Amino acid sequence: MPTYNEYENILQLVEIIKDKLPDGLFTEIIIVDDNSPDGTGRLIANYIENALSKVCSGIQHAHENSSNFAINTRESIVRLVRRENKSGLISAILQGIKSSTGKYILVMDADFSHPPETIPLLINELLRDPNSIVVASRYIRGGSIRGWPYKRLLLSRLAAKIAIHGLKLCNIRDPISGFFAFPRHIIENIRFDTYGYKLLLEILVKAQGVRVKEIPYTFIDRKSGESKFDNRVMLDYVHAVWHLYRYGRESKLVTAEEEKRRSVLFLSKAARFYSVGATGLLLNYIVSMMLTKGIISNFWYLQASTIGIILSITSNFFLNKIWTFEDRNFSPRNTLKQYGMFLGLSTVGGVVQLILLYLFVQSGFQYTASLVLAVAAASVSNFLLNKKWTFREKIWG
Repeated sequence: MPTYNEYENILQLVEIIKDKLPDGLFTEIIIVDDNSPDGTGRLIANYIENALSKVCSGIQHAHENSSNFAINTRESIVRLVRRENKSGLISAILQGIKSSTGKYILVMDADFSHPPETIPLLINELLRDPNSIVVASRYIRGGSIRGWPYKRLLLSRLAAKIAIHGLKLCNIRDPISGFFAFPRHIIENIRFDTYGYKLLLEILVKAQGVRVKEIPYTFIDRKSGESKFDNRVMLDYVHAVWHLYRYGRESKLVTAEEEKRRSVLFLSKAARFYSVGATGLLLNYIVSMMLTKGIISNFWYLQASTIGIILSITSNFFLNKIWTFEDRNFSPRNTLKQYGMFLGLSTVGGVVQLILLYLFVQSGFQYTASLVLAVAAASVSNFLLNKKWTFREKIWG
């Protein structure tokens, strides 16, 4: 919880939160105070010191009466992070996250606008789906806002619509909520910008593909303290949305460029694979002819064809290994394993070709057209299967 001038609220809120937390969970309540002039930070520091004194006293008493000693697992650790300057809401939340040790994070305000009664709902939903973001929402059925003037309601709705449509956030109704929970791992690779107003917005844009679930709640206007909603906040919000819009466009450009590169690489490897296949056919023909015509020897035509097939498959394997897939691992064990797989998949390709040829002809297609279709299908499957299983590459890329 980030705080600034929350002296009148904070201790009561901490006690209510501790009471509302589900049983059996080890929790940290981390308060990040931006050097509040009203003494919020000092108040929390004294609270922690008094709690620590009680714990120490309890431990001493337990040593004297060890049979009565027990640990209350519902107790939460309250921690204070003090910052010298008021450096912005997002940076305060990020500092709190950095100071935490838990697997899951819950972010909320410290002014009672986010009701502590909603905390168990967020936590339980997150535990049911630990790879999602669970958002307390004002704008789904059952959610509402209490105590705001019409103008501010309108501005808030407008801000949400700008984010949803401008940033294409189609799976959420309240993307500017400040009350949400998520697993730590989804933000591990996100580089955050410390300006702006809403951390959730940045996570939604940058944590691509994450599931979002919304829990309705009633937002209650500040009980007391100092409101964070002012002209500067509005400017920060507009700046943040514009920055995230640009981030999304740049990411799409990078993605498009990467997709183009992968397409070129895929087609290049396919062209090499089929070129190698053509050389294999040529080698098979030449060897078979030379062995049956007496140029090298006089073999029976089926023997000659068998030798030609084996040599062409072997040639295809090594050319594909070296040239098509650029595999430089020639250890005997790996090479023999790959060769066996290549041979097996080539056999599968031949069987696929025969089955498809039979099916096409029986369905009324002309033999020539059936042969072309069967060879094409077998060739594609042969390339994809060898790419995936023989040379251990991703199908696309």
